[in-house]
Amino acid sequence: MLQLIPRPLHRLLLYFAHAVRVVWWRVAKPRLVDCRVVALDEAGRVLLVRHSYGSGVWMLPGGGPRRGEGAVEAAMRELREEVGCVLTEAREVAKPDPHAARCMYVVVGRASGNPAVDGREVVEGRFFPLGELPKPVSPQLGGRLTHWIRRYRESAPTS
Repeated sequence: MLQLIPRPLHRLLLYFAHAVRVVWWRVAKPRLVDCRVVALDEAGRVLLVRHSYGSGVWMLPGGGPRRGEGAVEAAMRELREEVGCVLTEAREVAKPDPHAARCMYVVVGRASGNPAVDGREVVEGRFFPLGELPKPVSPQLGGRLTHWIRRYRESAPTS
């Protein structure tokens, strides 16, 4: 149904909806539950996206889990919806503080496929080597990206 809305208008609506959402978050202070996806390709590069709304910085793909959906399932769905890639070998590497206002799960896995954005919610998506992340990058990444990837590799099942 949303595909019937022209892309420029859809992006504008997302921009305004995000602005209203930010005001709501500041006033109502609801508990936010979020899932971020560290998707690695076969070369070990990380997938970052830029949204059509918000600050315009490069960030990890992700979004809010649906009712009854676990972090790994949400990560797989969000990656498929945002960039058309499939997430395999996915594992949750960071659980949020249950008392924090923002509850952010982090899931790391292997991405297959080439990023294909629809130009509506996500306007750009690419894989980057860890040492060559684009500017500007989301402050949420900071030094945590390498930490999450290390935890993922350390948690790999042994055969």
